[in-house]
Amino acid sequence: MSVVTQPGSIGGGQGQEAHEDNYLTAGKGLWSWLSTVDHKRIGLMYMGFVLFSFFLGGVFAIVVRTELLSNEWTLLADETASNDFYNHSFTLHGAVMTFLFIIPAIPAILGNFALPIMLGAKDVAFPKLNLTSWYLYMIGMVFFVWILLSGVIGTVLYAYGINPPDWLPVGLDTGWTFYTPYSTETGTQVVAATLGVFILGFSSILTGLNFIATVHTMRPKWMTWFHMPLFIWALYATALIQILATPVLAITLLLLAAERMLGIGIFDPALGGDPVLYQHFFWFYSHPAVYIMILPALGVVSELIGAFSRKHVFGYKFIAFSSVAIAVFGFIVWGHHMFTSGQSSMLNAIFSLLTMSVAIPSAIKVFNWLATMWRGQIRLDTPMLYAIGFIWLFAIGGLTGLFLATLSTDIFFHDTYFVVAHFHYVMVGSTLFAFIGGMYYWWPKMFGVMYNETTGRIGAIVTFIGFNATFFIQFLAGTKGMPRRYAHYLDEYAFYHAFSTYGSYLLSIGLFIVLYNWLHSFWAGRKASANPWGANTLEWYTTSPPPHHNFEGEAPIAGEPYDHVNWKYDEQQEGYVLREDPKVYAEKVAAAGGHH
Repeated sequence: MSVVTQPGSIGGGQGQEAHEDNYLTAGKGLWSWLSTVDHKRIGLMYMGFVLFSFFLGGVFAIVVRTELLSNEWTLLADETASNDFYNHSFTLHGAVMTFLFIIPAIPAILGNFALPIMLGAKDVAFPKLNLTSWYLYMIGMVFFVWILLSGVIGTVLYAYGINPPDWLPVGLDTGWTFYTPYSTETGTQVVAATLGVFILGFSSILTGLNFIATVHTMRPKWMTWFHMPLFIWALYATALIQILATPVLAITLLLLAAERMLGIGIFDPALGGDPVLYQHFFWFYSHPAVYIMILPALGVVSELIGAFSRKHVFGYKFIAFSSVAIAVFGFIVWGHHMFTSGQSSMLNAIFSLLTMSVAIPSAIKVFNWLATMWRGQIRLDTPMLYAIGFIWLFAIGGLTGLFLATLSTDIFFHDTYFVVAHFHYVMVGSTLFAFIGGMYYWWPKMFGVMYNETTGRIGAIVTFIGFNATFFIQFLAGTKGMPRRYAHYLDEYAFYHAFSTYGSYLLSIGLFIVLYNWLHSFWAGRKASANPWGANTLEWYTTSPPPHHNFEGEAPIAGEPYDHVNWKYDEQQEGYVLREDPKVYAEKVAAAGGHH
């Protein structure tokens, strides 16, 4: 292994050495990647295909918004084909974004890359199982996307007078929720699509199982539960939901497939079934799944706020326990999706109260982030801009959720664009901003290069303005009664849809700036120091990028994850270095009763 001695130190002031060999260069050739059990490489492999899914889902978001730009047939001239095209397009957008991007993005990419290093471990507890999860994701993704995309292709061919070939699947037009009774009646390929989701669910379960085992068994002795970074707490809570809730979705989809193939009456009233039963099953998984999407994002933001405020995270234990509380509450609020389904008034009232209770742990996090920033040495670098943008989006999404948790207002807003806007603020905007912020934060550690800060800030601002322009106006359209999932609308809603569509174009420009900045860093980015941010979690104690086994020898003792006092900025390295040996510093802190 070749070694290069850097001037000064790496991450600390102890005269450590940087190694040219790292996890990116540890093996060469395609097979070294396809057969790797290195959690960091698996994280990067997830990154490639999750980002492809995000691109695909984003393209069809623009397709849907462009169709809604006016009340005329915008994309296809034929009325029947245009309606089918719209149904297939918004189904593809919703299903791909939910199952292939939002759910796996942060746990699979950032979690896989950072979790073992933050714990001082060489890998996850079950490396081969981790690779199996990736292969399951790939199989599910290819199958699922083929089914969804084929429906769009078929409608376009039909619009131009070409009969689609027999081998081309007819796609899916049910939306990502597969709601019965439509999903039991439609002629599209519900069973095949549910099989794709079924496979993806196994990938999610195995990843969650691996993370829980890693947290329990791979931590160093000095890292107690309350010495763990908050991102780890968030991933741990997420993994609990993945293991407990995902099998319910799998069973539900199996029942749906059994009804379609065998004619067993489960959800179809014509066969003696109950369509509301499907909604109970579906949302028992899918509401906790909402927290599979958002909990990792909350963990990322805790890391960003602490690092770029250069302060201890205020109320560490409250934030940690609030992650677990949100996971628990997520299992008992599914009934608020069925306020209008005819369930009893008593049940509605109970679910309404339970739903509002989720606001408590969510508000604890927001309060503690703001308290952390208060009188902190705030640095408005790109990751921090995304963290602040996240707080805005999460607050708007959370507060508007109270309207949907309240029985009287939910009756009015149900199935309107108000719900669409609320969902996108909480699930899409919040998760997306935390994901991009996290990517910028760990980018130097992943690839050993820095991105352009000015371009990063411009991209953050354009993305923030574009997102709010796209979706805030939808709250107003919803209050006016604009129903969701409609390809055409009354003239009185034309302004809202046009405004939202132009906002989506601006949002796309912002996201392409982000992509350009990441790619540009590969050929023009300066070499990253081991710790460009002065953060104190363990991943910043190793080189950028890390060696194959994460650390040379045993991981150092880092102490409190948000104690930044032992780091000072070094102009020569353009990064932070340790003032003194971390073990000595930790002993001094312990001798002083935990104070420095």
